[in-house]
Formats: sequence, C-alpha cells, structure tokens
Amino acid sequence: MERIVLASGNRGKIREIQAILGEGRYTVLPQSDFATPEAEETGLTFVENAILKARNAAHHSGLPAMADDSGLAVDWLDGAPGVYSARYAGIGASDQANLEKLLEAMQDVPDEQRGARFICAMVFLRHAADPCPLVALGQWEGRILREARGDNGFGYDPVFWVPEQGRASAELPPDVKNRLSHRGQAVRALCAQLERAFNGTEPR
Repeated sequence: MERIVLASGNRGKIREIQAILGEGRYTVLPQSDFATPEAEETGLTFVENAILKARNAAHHSGLPAMADDSGLAVDWLDGAPGVYSARYAGIGASDQANLEKLLEAMQDVPDEQRGARFICAMVFLRHAADPCPLVALGQWEGRILREARGDNGFGYDPVFWVPEQGRASAELPPDVKNRLSHRGQAVRALCAQLERAFNGTEPR
C-alpha cells in the first residue's frame, strides 16, 4: 500500500480525500504525523500554493506528497476570497468568521448576481525535488445563500447552494458531495495520473 502525506492538518479534508481515493491502494497521512511546519502560501494562484505545500510536506516526511489549494471564487467580489479563502477574515480566522464576513459582503446582492464556484488545484510530488508535479483541477458551480444551512462539510459549505441538488453543500450526504465537489473532481483526475506514476509508465 502506497503511503502519501497530505499537506494538511484538516481532518475533514483528509477524510474526504481518503474516501475518494478508496481504502485499497493508498493510505493518506496528515503532515502533522511528521511534525511538518505549515508552508508559507505566497503563491498568487491555487496551483502555485498547492505546489509549495506539497514540496514542503515531501521534504519533511520523506514520502510522496499530495496537496490541494482550494477556495471560493465569488463573481460579485471579482473572484474573492479566492486564494485567501481560508484567511478571508484574517490570519487564523475560524470558518465561522470567514463565513460571516462573506455574508456581510453579499448582504445587498440580488439573487441573480450571487454566482460562485469552488475551485481546487490538486498536486502530487513523488519527492521533494520532483521537477514535474502532477496537477489536476476541479471546479464546482453554485451560488451564495443569504444564510447558513446544514451541518455537514466545513468552510463555506453552509452558504454554497448546489442548484442541481436543491440544497446547500453542507446539507449533502458525504458520498454525494464527494461525487460532485471541486475536490472530488480534482482527486479523481489526479488518481488517473497516480496510477500511471506508480505503475512506472511515467518517468520519476
């Protein structure tokens, strides 16, 4: 079984990714198991930040590393909070604080102009010096609600309306969310590349 360190300490994210990958081939370990310090997210894009995080995790663990950088892009806010989604209300801000800031910023926006999407860039490095990361992208379209709904998920899930389901992301069962979500899309796309990498059909 291949061990992969995930450049995150977010247990909800780890559960989601392990569920999508399945239990048979890969074991996803949090970077906290290797006393890995947080990488400084200085990139201006999701892909740049994901690579920074994966390289840092691979360096400290000595294992292949996977990382994602994901966030919410709101049309009315010109793509904000974007790469700053996790710290929208400030460094170290809670999910609730970020969510409340978003709702305040959107309080007078009409329904037809509340379009948004979750975006995920997922990368995989075979080792810390890997010059050719595997990269996959996922995007999930929706709109911003006026108040939080549901108890599942994390981050902005309670205010992200999924039109085809008629529910907020935080109201979806985990298997449905994993099938539809930006992270689910990116992980599945990366899985196809991982199979080729671990089967030796791509250069290391």
